[in-house]
Amino acid sequence: MMGFLVLHETADPRGHDERAGGLTMSSSSPMADDRAGAAGSRTAPQKVAAAIGVIFILVGILGFIPGFTTNVGEMQFAGHESTSELLGIFQVSVLHNLVHLGFGVAGLIMARTSRLAVTFLVGGGIIYLVLWLYGVLVDKASSANFVPMNTADDWLHLVLGAGMVAVGLLLGRATRRDELARS
Repeated sequence: MMGFLVLHETADPRGHDERAGGLTMSSSSPMADDRAGAAGSRTAPQKVAAAIGVIFILVGILGFIPGFTTNVGEMQFAGHESTSELLGIFQVSVLHNLVHLGFGVAGLIMARTSRLAVTFLVGGGIIYLVLWLYGVLVDKASSANFVPMNTADDWLHLVLGAGMVAVGLLLGRATRRDELARS
């Protein structure tokens, strides 16, 4: 990552400065202010994005485990013919579980910075709202229902999408306000 050389004034905590002109040099990267603090603390958007990422990975894994998912042996790669249901409620397929795993990994990767975490929350929420709309409009018995999704999935996508967008916008706004207050 490209860094920048920054000159800034410093003051000795004892009230005097032994450096010439009171200037010091430090290296800074464009994303330095966006990462976790020196003590390893993470911003609220980073924590939420990471938590959602972990949940999606768990859901993706549980989608392949008998006891958590019904009819695992009859699970289809894709398509509405898959009779497998996570927790006996949410219709799943191999593709559906892989999407959950991929979304979870994306959440963990994007939780590395506050800005990416907000992007994951808002962008991912929009994706889930689009999936909700798609699920409502598509005929559940048609080949267009390739993920597959049932009515329970549709409701979950609506709540998840709206929740992610709302949390992303609220936490993003609060994080920006905090950044402005520090500068």
